[in-house]
Amino acid sequence: MRADLILIGVVGRPHGVRGLVHVHSYADDAAALETYKGLLDEKGREWSLRWRGSDGVAELRDAQGTPLSDRTAAQALVNTRLYVPRDVLPEPEEEEFYHTDLIGMEAREGACSLGQVVMVHDYGGGASLELTGGVLVPFTRACVPEIDPKGRVVTIVRPVEVSGEEGRGVGAAKVAGPAA
Repeated sequence: MRADLILIGVVGRPHGVRGLVHVHSYADDAAALETYKGLLDEKGREWSLRWRGSDGVAELRDAQGTPLSDRTAAQALVNTRLYVPRDVLPEPEEEEFYHTDLIGMEAREGACSLGQVVMVHDYGGGASLELTGGVLVPFTRACVPEIDPKGRVVTIVRPVEVSGEEGRGVGAAKVAGPAA
């Protein structure tokens, strides 16, 4: 698959019997998916989308403009990921990043290289960066204080729980007791 593609949505379960599907949008504004010409799937097939009703229900059309014919055709596309080329998306605001722009950046802590960002995870509780070797770092200003997109470097300040400092970490905090 092309490196310049950005995941913009995923086809979900069929809706009804006429070939409509639920689509989960990763765009800030789901309506934007209608404006992208040539949504691409993992196999390189081109699709267009029209929202129908509410709750993320959409009509998908192939490159020739033919809609999905029925529920069986819709079921065959469940979990199909839809991508757009990076250059058709708007530039992110300051302090915002597309996950794909972070992947591959070198992660540095001081003068030490921690490897590269291999994945950005976001399960709803806040994003984290996965580094080479499986180390996860919260994607917060405290843990990632600087990002240099041109130099392709992220500055990392690992929390104690990740850096493994002796005698510190979860459950090892000192508690002050009453004065003797």
